[in-house]
Amino acid sequence: MFDIGAAELLVIVVVAIIVIGPKDMPRALRTAGSWIGKVRKVSAHFRSGIDTMIRESELEEMEAKWKARNEEIMARTGAGEQVPEDEMTGPPAVSAESAAVVEPAKPKPPKPTPAKPKPPKPAALDDPQLPLDPPKKGEGE
Repeated sequence: MFDIGAAELLVIVVVAIIVIGPKDMPRALRTAGSWIGKVRKVSAHFRSGIDTMIRESELEEMEAKWKARNEEIMARTGAGEQVPEDEMTGPPAVSAESAAVVEPAKPKPPKPTPAKPKPPKPAALDDPQLPLDPPKKGEGE
Protein backbone atom coordinates (compact mmCIF):
# COMPACT_ATOMS: atom_id res chain seq x y z
CA MET A 1 0.00 0.00 0.00
CA PHE A 2 2.53 2.61 1.13
CA ASP A 3 5.93 1.92 -0.29
CA ILE A 4 8.24 3.29 2.39
CA GLY A 5 11.81 2.06 2.24
CA ALA A 6 14.49 2.14 4.94
CA ALA A 7 15.90 5.51 3.81
CA GLU A 8 12.49 7.24 3.89
CA LEU A 9 11.75 5.75 7.30
CA LEU A 10 15.07 7.01 8.66
CA VAL A 11 14.31 10.53 7.39
CA ILE A 12 10.86 10.45 9.02
CA VAL A 13 12.36 9.33 12.37
CA VAL A 14 15.04 12.06 12.31
CA VAL A 15 12.48 14.79 11.47
CA ALA A 16 10.14 13.48 14.21
CA ILE A 17 12.93 13.60 16.81
CA ILE A 18 13.84 17.15 15.79
CA VAL A 19 10.26 18.45 15.64
CA ILE A 20 8.74 16.56 18.58
CA GLY A 21 11.85 16.12 20.69
CA PRO A 22 13.12 13.02 22.45
CA LYS A 23 11.23 13.90 25.65
CA ASP A 24 7.75 13.81 24.06
CA MET A 25 8.50 11.01 21.55
CA PRO A 26 7.00 8.10 23.61
CA ARG A 27 3.72 9.98 24.11
CA ALA A 28 3.56 10.85 20.40
CA LEU A 29 4.21 7.23 19.39
CA ARG A 30 1.54 6.02 21.83
CA THR A 31 -0.98 8.50 20.37
CA ALA A 32 -0.09 7.48 16.81
CA GLY A 33 -0.47 3.80 17.77
CA SER A 34 -3.92 4.38 19.22
CA TRP A 35 -4.98 6.22 16.06
CA ILE A 36 -3.72 3.37 13.88
CA GLY A 37 -5.61 0.88 16.07
CA LYS A 38 -8.84 2.84 15.69
CA VAL A 39 -8.41 3.02 11.91
CA ARG A 40 -7.85 -0.75 11.77
CA LYS A 41 -10.99 -1.42 13.84
CA VAL A 42 -13.11 0.81 11.59
CA SER A 43 -11.73 -0.79 8.42
CA ALA A 44 -12.32 -4.30 9.79
CA HIS A 45 -15.91 -3.37 10.71
CA PHE A 46 -16.48 -1.89 7.25
CA ARG A 47 -14.97 -4.97 5.57
CA SER A 48 -17.16 -7.36 7.60
CA GLY A 49 -20.26 -5.31 6.67
CA ILE A 50 -19.39 -5.53 2.97
CA ASP A 51 -18.77 -9.29 3.27
CA THR A 52 -22.15 -9.75 4.95
CA MET A 53 -23.91 -7.80 2.19
CA ILE A 54 -22.22 -9.90 -0.50
CA ARG A 55 -23.12 -13.14 1.29
CA GLU A 56 -26.78 -12.08 1.63
CA SER A 57 -27.03 -11.13 -2.04
CA GLU A 58 -25.56 -14.50 -3.04
CA LEU A 59 -28.10 -16.27 -0.82
CA GLU A 60 -30.95 -14.32 -2.40
CA GLU A 61 -29.75 -15.31 -5.87
CA MET A 62 -29.51 -18.98 -4.86
CA GLU A 63 -32.98 -18.90 -3.30
CA ALA A 64 -34.41 -17.45 -6.51
CA LYS A 65 -32.73 -20.21 -8.56
CA TRP A 66 -33.99 -22.90 -6.17
CA LYS A 67 -37.51 -21.50 -6.28
CA ALA A 68 -37.53 -21.42 -10.08
CA ARG A 69 -36.15 -24.97 -10.27
CA ASN A 70 -38.71 -26.18 -7.73
CA GLU A 71 -41.58 -24.62 -9.69
CA GLU A 72 -40.25 -26.21 -12.89
CA ILE A 73 -40.15 -29.65 -11.28
CA MET A 74 -43.59 -29.24 -9.74
CA ALA A 75 -45.03 -28.20 -13.12
CA ARG A 76 -43.54 -31.25 -14.85
CA THR A 77 -44.69 -33.74 -12.23
CA GLY A 78 -48.16 -32.20 -12.09
CA ALA A 79 -48.50 -32.57 -15.91
CA GLY A 80 -47.75 -36.31 -15.72
CA GLU A 81 -44.27 -36.16 -17.20
CA GLN A 82 -41.62 -38.51 -15.91
CA VAL A 83 -38.96 -37.23 -13.57
CA PRO A 84 -35.46 -37.49 -15.08
CA GLU A 85 -33.09 -40.07 -13.55
CA ASP A 86 -30.67 -37.46 -12.20
CA GLU A 87 -33.27 -35.93 -9.86
CA MET A 88 -33.85 -37.28 -6.38
CA THR A 89 -37.17 -38.92 -5.65
CA GLY A 90 -38.72 -40.42 -2.56
CA PRO A 91 -39.00 -44.15 -1.76
CA PRO A 92 -41.46 -46.22 -3.80
CA ALA A 93 -45.01 -46.29 -2.52
CA VAL A 94 -46.02 -49.36 -0.48
CA SER A 95 -49.48 -50.80 -1.00
CA ALA A 96 -51.72 -51.58 1.96
CA GLU A 97 -51.75 -55.34 1.15
CA SER A 98 -47.95 -55.66 1.09
CA ALA A 99 -47.61 -53.61 4.26
CA ALA A 100 -50.12 -55.83 6.10
CA VAL A 101 -48.31 -59.06 5.15
CA VAL A 102 -44.94 -58.05 6.50
CA GLU A 103 -44.66 -58.61 10.25
CA PRO A 104 -41.88 -57.15 12.31
CA ALA A 105 -39.25 -59.64 13.38
CA LYS A 106 -39.45 -60.68 17.02
CA PRO A 107 -36.20 -60.50 18.93
CA LYS A 108 -34.82 -63.81 20.19
CA PRO A 109 -34.53 -64.20 23.95
CA PRO A 110 -30.95 -64.06 25.19
CA LYS A 111 -29.24 -67.40 25.87
CA PRO A 112 -28.55 -68.08 29.56
CA THR A 113 -24.85 -68.22 30.32
CA PRO A 114 -23.74 -71.07 32.60
CA ALA A 115 -22.16 -70.00 35.87
CA LYS A 116 -18.49 -70.90 36.19
CA PRO A 117 -17.64 -72.87 39.33
CA LYS A 118 -14.97 -71.35 41.55
CA PRO A 119 -11.78 -73.38 41.77
CA PRO A 120 -11.16 -74.79 45.26
CA LYS A 121 -8.39 -73.21 47.32
CA PRO A 122 -5.45 -75.42 48.16
CA ALA A 123 -5.37 -76.37 51.84
CA ALA A 124 -1.78 -75.20 52.27
CA LEU A 125 -2.57 -71.65 51.13
CA ASP A 126 -5.57 -71.09 53.41
CA ASP A 127 -3.62 -69.37 56.18
CA PRO A 128 0.11 -69.38 55.63
CA GLN A 129 2.37 -68.98 58.66
CA LEU A 130 5.11 -66.39 58.19
CA PRO A 131 8.34 -66.79 60.17
CA LEU A 132 8.00 -63.37 61.89
CA ASP A 133 4.36 -63.83 62.95
CA PRO A 134 3.77 -64.71 66.60
CA PRO A 135 2.97 -68.39 67.04
CA LYS A 136 -0.68 -69.39 66.98
CA LYS A 137 -2.23 -70.87 70.07
CA GLY A 138 -1.28 -74.48 70.40
CA GLU A 139 1.72 -74.15 68.06
CA GLY A 140 5.34 -73.84 69.13
CA GLU A 141 4.60 -73.90 72.89
